[in-house]
Amino acid sequence: MQKLEHIRESIKPELAQLNAIIARTLQSESALTNTIVSEYLSTKGKQIRPVLVLLSGKLFGGINEKVLHGGAAIELLHNASLIHDDVIDQSTSRRGNATINSVWNNHVAVLVGDFFVSGALSCAVRTDDVRVLQILSDMGADLALGEIDQIDNARNREITEEVYFNIIRRKTASLFTSCVMVGGISAGASVEEVENLRRYAELLGMCFQIKDDTFDYFSNPEVGKPTGNDLREGKITLPLIYALGRKDLAECEQMNQLVHNPELSEEDITRLVNYAKAAGGVDYAFEKMQALRQEAEQLLDAYPASAMVDAFKQIFNYVIARNK
Repeated sequence: MQKLEHIRESIKPELAQLNAIIARTLQSESALTNTIVSEYLSTKGKQIRPVLVLLSGKLFGGINEKVLHGGAAIELLHNASLIHDDVIDQSTSRRGNATINSVWNNHVAVLVGDFFVSGALSCAVRTDDVRVLQILSDMGADLALGEIDQIDNARNREITEEVYFNIIRRKTASLFTSCVMVGGISAGASVEEVENLRRYAELLGMCFQIKDDTFDYFSNPEVGKPTGNDLREGKITLPLIYALGRKDLAECEQMNQLVHNPELSEEDITRLVNYAKAAGGVDYAFEKMQALRQEAEQLLDAYPASAMVDAFKQIFNYVIARNK
C-alpha cells in the first residue's frame, strides 16, 4: 500500500511552497507573535489537508499560485480552529508538543488564533476568486456549528446515528470538502467537475472522524488521550450509539439508563466503554468506514485513471489504517 509519506514526496516542492506562503503570511512586527508562530509551525503533522488541495489541483489542470494560496488559506483557518479548540478544551499538548495556551496563556492563544484567521483571509484574497472566499466562509461556519451541535447534544446525551453523522459532516468533513473544492476550482475546474471529488472528500472526512472516535475505546499512548475521554466530555460516538441500540442484549436497557447520568463516574465510563466493545460497536464503526471507502472509490472511478486518483484512494486506506 502506497503510504502517505510517498504521496507527500510526490508533491514535495509544491508542499514546500505552500508552507513557505504560510510562514511569510504569519510574519509580523511583533517579536512575541513571531516566536510563537515559529514554534507552532515547526511541527506540521501529516498535513493531509494541504495534500488534498494540491492533489485536487493536479487532477484538474495543475498547481498554480491560486491553488497554493487557497491551500494556505485553508490550512491557516484549520490551525486557527485547533488553537482555539485547545483553549476551550484546556489542552496542554498537541502532536506531542505543548499548546500555545499552556506555554503562554488563554488570552495570548486566542489572539494568536485570531491572527491565523486574518492570515487565512489574506491568502484567500490573493486567489482573486470570490468562490474561494465563499468556501472558506462556509467552512468556518460549519466547523463552529458542528462543535456547537456536539456540545448541545452532550448536555442531554440524546444522539442518534443520523445526528452523529450530521455533526461530523460539519465539524470534520466540511474541512476535507473545502480542500478539494478550493484545489479544483483554483486550478480551473468547474463546480460540477469537482462534485464527485467533493463527495469523496466528505466521505473521507467522516471516516477520519469515525476512526478518531474509535481511539477512545482503547488505551494507546500514541493517540495521547485516555480511554473514555469522549464520554468524560459528554460525547457519545458511533461505537456506543450502535451498542445502545442493541435491544437484543440483556445489558442494553441498563446501559441506556447509565449513559444519561449527569455525572458519570470513572467506573461508569469503564462499563460503557467495555459494553460498547462487547456489543460490537467498534466492529460496526469499522464496517461503516469500509462502506464509506467503497462508495468513495466508486466516485473516483468517474475520473480517468491517474496517479492522483490512485493517491486519493490510498489516502482513504491510510485514514482507516492509521493508529494515531
